[in-house]
Amino acid sequence: MTTTTVSSSQLSPQRTVLALAIAGLVAVAFGAYQISGPRQAGAALIGGLAGLALYHASFGFTAAWRHIVTEKRGTGLRAQFVLILMTSLVSFPLIAWGKELGWPTGGFVFPFGYAAALGAFMFGLGMQLGGGCASGTLFTAGGGSTRMMITLAAFVLGSVLATAHMHLWGQLPKLPAYSLVKDLGPLPAFAATAAVLGAIALATLKIEKKAHGRVLEARKTGSVLAGPWSPMLGAIILAAVCILTFVVVGRPWGITSGFALWGAKVFHAIGIPVETWPYWKWQTKALEASVLRDTTSVMNFGIVLGALGAAALAGKFAPIWKLSARDLLTAIIGGLLMGYGARLAYGCNIGAYLGGLVSGSMHGWAWLVFAFVGSLLGTRLRLKLGMG
Repeated sequence: MTTTTVSSSQLSPQRTVLALAIAGLVAVAFGAYQISGPRQAGAALIGGLAGLALYHASFGFTAAWRHIVTEKRGTGLRAQFVLILMTSLVSFPLIAWGKELGWPTGGFVFPFGYAAALGAFMFGLGMQLGGGCASGTLFTAGGGSTRMMITLAAFVLGSVLATAHMHLWGQLPKLPAYSLVKDLGPLPAFAATAAVLGAIALATLKIEKKAHGRVLEARKTGSVLAGPWSPMLGAIILAAVCILTFVVVGRPWGITSGFALWGAKVFHAIGIPVETWPYWKWQTKALEASVLRDTTSVMNFGIVLGALGAAALAGKFAPIWKLSARDLLTAIIGGLLMGYGARLAYGCNIGAYLGGLVSGSMHGWAWLVFAFVGSLLGTRLRLKLGMG
């Protein structure tokens, strides 16, 4: 076993970054508290915890989906399922009985049609080209990836551009919203969710054993503070993030509606009349109010700052500013596809997939199917473009 010695000169910049991340998170939480009260401040801190967990566990949905296809490894997928089931164990009863218990909680339950199917497909394709999903884009950008900063900017642009056309996409046929929790009750809904995810998990185990002769050992946790974390520890902490979001905010965790708002605010500031678009006519106050009044944005800021702090704790904050033309182009295209697709499909891997499943909504399952198909195409394109 070798021991790596890190000099104080190497640690000093990382400590500065850590201090800036903590100060930034405190500032966001304090500003949110002043504008909207303790729950909004709590949302910022929950976001910070999410950023820490996402970075240390490298908990990306994009890589997990790609690895089961290209490397026949299902560790990441199984960790996602643990996250979903741990959250659902609490969220289903809260959605069903929270009002009677004095803790009203709502879920993400939406209809699903042609527009949502196209949007999910676009998102799945875009996340493979862009190199990360919505949560992955935030935590890797916060961790210092300059490429993902470009993906994030394109993600924001794609999100706001989609809002210009939402009234047109909304006219396409769709299936009605359906809630397993409402129709079956929380316990049968949980059993059904566990049965389907369990079956998929078993399939990944068979695929892995067939390809490698055994189930591959997952990465172990190195340090709780400095990382890396095992995928399972990441799943457990992120389940806590999801549950805290239900309890504090009163709904599932979401990300991409904040991106659309950021883009709309920029457009509004430079004179583009987004307030006349049907999508924003009922959200004029959001355009004019502080961004710290928007809970999703506050959590997103927390994720970026939490990931920034995690990168500093790991001693890995070191942005690389030189990008190839391929990296630049795929980042922009991937970000635009994810941003536009997320608006059509009621969200991303967090708001639509995770948020939908932990709400007991059938649209979450449909999103998974179409996004995975898009991800398959994106994985093939990555291989052809030489993106390892």
